[in-house]
Amino acid sequence: MNMSDPLARYLRDPGPKRTVRGVSAACSSDNAIVTEVILDTMRRGGNAIDAAIAGCMVQATVEPFMTNHTGTISLLYREAATGQFHQLHSAGTFPTGLAPFRPIPKMSTGYARMPPAAVIPGFMPGLQAMHARFGSARWSSLVEPAIRWAEDGHVVSSFEYAVTVSEQDFITYFPEGRRFYMPGGYYPAVGTRFRNPALAETLRGVAADGPDHMIQGAWAQAFVAHANAMGWPIELRHMTENPPRWIEPLRIAHAGHEIVALAPPEQQGAFLSMVLSILEQLDIRSMEPGSAEHLFAMAHALRLGLYFCGFTGDPTVAPYATDQLLDGDFHRSLARLIRGMRPSHDLTEHLRLVRKPGARLDEHGLAGIPSLDAQTKQPSGSCELSIVDAEGNWVQMMNTLQSGGIPGAVVGGVPMVGSHASFAGVSGHFDIKLVPGARLRTIVGNTFVLQDGAPLYALGTPGNVFCTVPQVLANLLDFGMDPYDAISAPRMLQLAEDGGLVIEDRISADTLDGLQRLGIPVSVMPAYDWHMGSFQMCYRDADGALCATADPRRCGEADGF
Repeated sequence: MNMSDPLARYLRDPGPKRTVRGVSAACSSDNAIVTEVILDTMRRGGNAIDAAIAGCMVQATVEPFMTNHTGTISLLYREAATGQFHQLHSAGTFPTGLAPFRPIPKMSTGYARMPPAAVIPGFMPGLQAMHARFGSARWSSLVEPAIRWAEDGHVVSSFEYAVTVSEQDFITYFPEGRRFYMPGGYYPAVGTRFRNPALAETLRGVAADGPDHMIQGAWAQAFVAHANAMGWPIELRHMTENPPRWIEPLRIAHAGHEIVALAPPEQQGAFLSMVLSILEQLDIRSMEPGSAEHLFAMAHALRLGLYFCGFTGDPTVAPYATDQLLDGDFHRSLARLIRGMRPSHDLTEHLRLVRKPGARLDEHGLAGIPSLDAQTKQPSGSCELSIVDAEGNWVQMMNTLQSGGIPGAVVGGVPMVGSHASFAGVSGHFDIKLVPGARLRTIVGNTFVLQDGAPLYALGTPGNVFCTVPQVLANLLDFGMDPYDAISAPRMLQLAEDGGLVIEDRISADTLDGLQRLGIPVSVMPAYDWHMGSFQMCYRDADGALCATADPRRCGEADGF
């Protein structure tokens, strides 16, 4: 281990994060290198979109355990010149007429459900669409930092090492994955350099030829050839048959603010509308944050929201009645259902009688997580960016390894993981119907909160996105928390089918007793569990000053100038 490496200064650990205040341009990302590149791009005159493109390019270079150059791009953008909001959907797509291709058997992946399927990459088409419509800087200049970081390498953090090792059954299934992640036969140790010269060469092609290098050019041709050799009979035409889609985002009213959220095929906007409106009907603002009453209401609202989001999808596939999911009368009915679940008896003794014999409880009656499945952990990777430039353009976006390329394959230094589309139809986050032009229903958290029509908060996160975004919004808008306190407060999953609640281990004894009286058994995650996400956030404070902050659960850094 060589922690004297000058690049070790970029290493960050999970833990308390600083908030930057009173700046002209701001950024929050989950990696100090990425934050630096984004700010440098804006210092050189690039706008927020230019900075986002450069940041995504570098992020996929220095965080191959979280994202890559074939994954998904999801963007929510506020254009200062017009005041308009724009949504871009650029997840991986399934080629027309071909069955899902899964080169890795289920038993090798460690995932509870079906193994990932190969998809046509969405990352580079998404960045191409962003640059063509809103970019101002020369394309090649936005790729140059990523080339440099691929050549020089980055220093491996303890977080990267832990995530990589946890995914080893998947990422090392093929020899090419072992060569990529285990050069010399070992995982790079914490504090050592991880270089990717093959990726640097690919990115030189991207700089010279533009995004088409990975869409129709030399890399794309190598990708198709690799797929064909593995038994996936795609053709080069499949790489461009389903381009990224620009969408009008949803607008939701809540607590005297307007929320701009992702519209279908993303499910997050409908989910937020349901959950926040249900909580409003339950009078959440009269509840004590973190109380049993609050957690009871939130857990049930999250559960109902997740279930009913199964009734939406890509509007090109079916005329989903998304307007019904946004209807206030429907929300009032769901709130009445939750009120009806509140028991009229103390159920503490009931829980004691029905708990499984031998269940391990601590001195407070809290149970630990019995298995990975109980925590319903999400696939490991995804990176959120929050950016505001000096002209008032706001970017909230995600770049992620999810729905990227061929599972387990590496082409031109680009590792890939495929898509976890479940083809479930109901309550599946990554669902799609295999018809021409269809795009994935996904669960991404890019969100703006407006005050008097202008952005007040911009936020988003990976990691159990569907349930964490409404919790943070409730903390901000219903409980009036400071932004950093709102994102660092304990987070939980939706009420489980067995009636239990899984929450970060910062619950008070009074709240635990209250939940037991309500018949809800509690299991705990670590106090700051990184599977529960990493919010990246820019915002304006009460004086109108531009600020940025980052989540303590991962390795993020907020900064500005």
